[in-house]
Amino acid sequence: MTYGSCGCGSSGRDFGKVRSFLTREEKVSMLKEYKDDLEREVQGVTERIKELENK
Repeated sequence: MTYGSCGCGSSGRDFGKVRSFLTREEKVSMLKEYKDDLEREVQGVTERIKELENK
């Protein structure tokens, strides 16, 4: 999945893979997926910081 700054899912480079006009439900779903990805990234960064601090 790709995420554009408009939250519509199109980043330009994947043109043709994602429709230009998404439904409200699709936008909500993509934003929730994006939020989950960000939360997992924060968790990974937090774990890495702990690893580095313990060395």
